[in-house]
Amino acid sequence: MLYHLLYPLADYFGALNVFRYITFRTIYAAVTALMIAWLMGPWVIRKLQELQVGQYIRELGPQSHKAKAGTPTMGGVLILFAMTVSLLLWGDLGNFYLWVAMGVTLCYGLIGFADDYLKKVSKASEGGLRARSKFLLLALVALGAALALYLHPGYSTKLSVPFFKLVLPDLGWGYIPLAMLILVGTANAVNLTDGLDGLAAGPVLIAAGTYLVLSYLTGNAKTASYLQILYVQGAGELAVFCGAVVGAVMGFLWYNAYPAQVFMGDTGSLSLGGALGVTAVCTKHEILLALVGGLFVVEALSVILQVGFFKMSGGKRIFRMAPLHHHFELKGWAEPKVIVRFWIIAVMLALVAISTLKLR
Repeated sequence: MLYHLLYPLADYFGALNVFRYITFRTIYAAVTALMIAWLMGPWVIRKLQELQVGQYIRELGPQSHKAKAGTPTMGGVLILFAMTVSLLLWGDLGNFYLWVAMGVTLCYGLIGFADDYLKKVSKASEGGLRARSKFLLLALVALGAALALYLHPGYSTKLSVPFFKLVLPDLGWGYIPLAMLILVGTANAVNLTDGLDGLAAGPVLIAAGTYLVLSYLTGNAKTASYLQILYVQGAGELAVFCGAVVGAVMGFLWYNAYPAQVFMGDTGSLSLGGALGVTAVCTKHEILLALVGGLFVVEALSVILQVGFFKMSGGKRIFRMAPLHHHFELKGWAEPKVIVRFWIIAVMLALVAISTLKLR
């Protein structure tokens, strides 16, 4: 909104020319989202407490978590509000990719909100939307986004392969199911990771910051040519989108850090997972997401392996508990230690992912 209102006046007020720069708008999108989330956090927490939207703790989980029972959840509404307002202020609202990213994020947020609300009504973490219904809704949104990209003029269905600059297989219509898999898979992986105070928020912050850089490079013809990566005209605006995500998550993390005053719930985890997935697809760094978000991949795989082995072995387990962060808790690691060490791993993976731009 500010971009459309003020940039046209640059001919009369030279200082307003800064609105043309993605870097400028990205920085202030992050600052704006951070300030909104930080300032509104206490009010949102208080309202959630009044509505008695408290977290239900499983009996089978680590016993230390019982003290968290009743902590307000559905804090993802704070992230979504801060991010959306910031994007409306600083984003180029005529940009196709920005609307695709916002659409997926908000729709996944609504699905998460419905799930959180039904859990509140049933007063059980196992309540909420049925797994099949949730998966179907996530898949439908992903299908809509994948079709929009596939039909968009100039969007390539080639697949970038990390470490190989000349390996660019064109999947054609097969790109649609791949994009759907990435969107749905990332949303569920972030959702599974959200089990400790700030555990999901920290790696999401790191991954969004990484894709902020990748978006800018992909949307700039000169840097894309220099790095020999696929150039996507207009994708640079997703740097502003990622900036808003970074700012909103930072503001939320102020209240979500151990010991948490609020949890993001499915409202936050599904929407943030969707945001990462759609950015990876739009910027043509789809496979790289498995490295940038490697922590989410490992958490999801730990659940898949645990469930599969449990069924095949007649009740035996690989881990003491899945997802993986609970395994380390039950081994005696203090919760803050698990969180910080997982954050460190997320930073290392992000750095390796960025290095692949030159290791090709």
